[in-house]
Amino acid sequence: MRKQLETLLPELRLIQDPELREQTIKVWVEAMKRAGWGIKDLAEMPFTLLIKHTEVNLITHTRAVTLSALKIAEVLMAEYREKITIHRDHLLSGALLHDVGKLFEYKREGGKFVKSREGELLRHPISGAAFAFAHGLPQEVIHIIAAHSKEGDGSRRTIEAIIVNHADFVNFDVLKD
Repeated sequence: MRKQLETLLPELRLIQDPELREQTIKVWVEAMKRAGWGIKDLAEMPFTLLIKHTEVNLITHTRAVTLSALKIAEVLMAEYREKITIHRDHLLSGALLHDVGKLFEYKREGGKFVKSREGELLRHPISGAAFAFAHGLPQEVIHIIAAHSKEGDGSRRTIEAIIVNHADFVNFDVLKD
């Protein structure tokens, strides 16, 4: 499962810190096991239930958000060199894991993806952050996961969380009906 996941998410290799890369991969693998999903499911799972009949799956969305966030960070670093600091590995790990909680938020029922009981109780930013915390990810990465969606509105976001939040919403907004 691990090798297949690394093939689906080649951006995992962009995380330079080997320990953080390993933790990020482990969270994905363990979440898949705990929630009962296989690799094939990830390619079929819609990235959102809010857009009816979307053909964009969770993996495509995760990759697009990660690459968008990375490009935003690159531009900001080039233009505001000494004014800002962006922790690239935290940004990448957080972007790659921002929607991992959807593995708990969704279930398959009658061949369709719907909200699970767990998803009714906890939206994916909360369950994803809790799962990442349980697997020892840095607080900065957990913050990105927890703050990437409306749950982070009104709170202080780190620069990495701001970037992932905006990258996520750009990728959602251009696809919504």
